[in-house]
Amino acid sequence: MYSNSEILFSRAQQSIPGGVNSPVRAFKSVGGTPVFMKSAKGAYMTDADGKQYIDYINSWGPMILGHAYEPVTKAIVDKAAEGTSFGAPTELEIEMAELIKSMAPNVDLVRMVSSGTEACMSALRLARGYTGKNKFIKFEGCYHGHADAFLVKAGSGVATFNIQTVPGVTAGVSADTLTCAFNDLEALTQMVKLNQNEIAAIIIEPVAGNMGCIPPVPGYLEGIRALCDKEGIVLIFDEVMTGFRLAQGGAQEKLGINADLVTYGKVIGGGLPVGAFGGKKEIMQHIAPLGNVYQAGTLSGNPIAMMAGYTTLKILKDNPAIYQELEVMSSYLHQGLDDVLKAAQTPYVINRLGSMISVHFSEKPVRNFADAAAANNTLFNKFFHFLLDEGIYLPPSAFETWFLSAALVREDIDKTIDAARRFFSR
Repeated sequence: MYSNSEILFSRAQQSIPGGVNSPVRAFKSVGGTPVFMKSAKGAYMTDADGKQYIDYINSWGPMILGHAYEPVTKAIVDKAAEGTSFGAPTELEIEMAELIKSMAPNVDLVRMVSSGTEACMSALRLARGYTGKNKFIKFEGCYHGHADAFLVKAGSGVATFNIQTVPGVTAGVSADTLTCAFNDLEALTQMVKLNQNEIAAIIIEPVAGNMGCIPPVPGYLEGIRALCDKEGIVLIFDEVMTGFRLAQGGAQEKLGINADLVTYGKVIGGGLPVGAFGGKKEIMQHIAPLGNVYQAGTLSGNPIAMMAGYTTLKILKDNPAIYQELEVMSSYLHQGLDDVLKAAQTPYVINRLGSMISVHFSEKPVRNFADAAAANNTLFNKFFHFLLDEGIYLPPSAFETWFLSAALVREDIDKTIDAARRFFSR
């Protein structure tokens, strides 16, 4: 007897490459059949067979308030009745930009786009146009979307599929992409020295989320900021995951480091497809129509997406206690898993910052992609499937961070900790 998910997956493969519209959903890393979802509410998703799951993905981050959060869904419905797309400016776009500026430090101007990939691609183009240089540095395991320039040692999805060289990405593009190990300031400094006066930008996830959750070691981001100041390099923070999740002002506020440009996504869409990039006026004024660096998008500033994002951000701004509650819940999960794994005498590392957390079955600290790849990811796959059977939905890859939502309650965390305990006591 086949499950509805198995039937749907078989059907999907006849019309969709690999049966999915984003590769990590295919469960290639963990094995088995992907779970097809039908609905979601609060902290829970329900699959095509009617089984409910506690959700630790939350659409890869944006559902910080929980699924189908009533004020957000109502705002979407009401706005849709006024028209779904104009291809012309609206007042709501201004209000969204003003709200982002009021929450995020060091952002003078904001350009809305339709995805995190588009935001990062545009920010890099802007940095190149502003500096007149072509090369940029990214970090092994950091993922900035699937634009050609970013797919060199990109972690997450490409790591899941063991793709080291991506077909379709030209040698010329790759030559301008320099990579360093995350959390290694000495290697970065040497890389800059070897490419003196050729580097337009350094782009980084200030808290990595695509090799599991990996926070920066003390002094690392401060060192990068100082290096960029010294060498005239544009520092880009990819806050597609961390923006408005770690704090009202994202990682810049949480970690006390200012970037020159920042990219956003996830939370600012309230669950709809949205991205944005912003930063210092001195740099942003080079974007067309103010400047000659071209960037455009028919659906940029789409009114439905703007309303979903604006409503979500306004709730977060007006209710700062949400971040405190998320910290308490995340800390409770962290401590519970720590107790379970310690008792099981299984080598492990739990990395967490705010409501981003991941478990690595490793004997040594996990501070970069090589450390994450060296962990016992076969054990993670077994752990994943056990919890999935127990109605707990983790990211289907050891190279992805977990995201908590404000809709979770203590009983959900207790159920998760108990399931982990039973997995290790078998």
